[in-house]
Amino acid sequence: MQIKIIGTSHIAKESIEEIKNTINEFKPEIVAVELDKNRAAALLSNQKSKISISDAKRIGFKGFLFAKIGQFVQKKLGNMVGVSPGSEMKTALEIAKKQKLTIALIDQPIEITLNNFSKTLTWKEKFRFVGDIISGFLFKNKQIKEYGLDTIDLKKVPTDELIEKMMKPMQERFPNVYKSLVEDRNKYMVKQLVKVMRANPDKKIVCVVGAGHKKGMDELLLKVEIV
Repeated sequence: MQIKIIGTSHIAKESIEEIKNTINEFKPEIVAVELDKNRAAALLSNQKSKISISDAKRIGFKGFLFAKIGQFVQKKLGNMVGVSPGSEMKTALEIAKKQKLTIALIDQPIEITLNNFSKTLTWKEKFRFVGDIISGFLFKNKQIKEYGLDTIDLKKVPTDELIEKMMKPMQERFPNVYKSLVEDRNKYMVKQLVKVMRANPDKKIVCVVGAGHKKGMDELLLKVEIV
């Protein structure tokens, strides 16, 4: 059994090309993606995953607010580079369907992730989060330059070094957010991936996840005995 994990940027054309080339050259029988069934269905039907105010009770208001802000930011960044957020995941799904490859949806349902986010976000982190938004943290405040993120090329997949720098402020300033959005999902996706690998020991797998998940998943997989 062989597996390749591709770390992508959700708004980079480079990621789309990497997925196409990897599947073409590696010739996997299974394509695993960082999606749940609802998000996958929305992507394939060209519909946006809509989270309305009526969902706030189920996922928590903090999770609802975070999701809406995240959607807004991704849309703005996608418009800047001319790529719809999630295009690389959609590409992976479409290629898999066209080539009749098995698709494995390995991500935790978004409702669970947002609910966990709502439950674990502390007041301290919440105030920091609001303060960072107000001060323009995402685009131009001093932390961006401090961590060397002011030179990011949105059209390209960040290097491993840059990803480390991008993750550092989240880990330091929002440890519970990092746990619910990154660490817990890494564990969930690896668990699902291991199930797929054990059920298909002789098949090649390409796994497509956001670049921020790749290193953590690689490290977790090294600790698992597949057989």
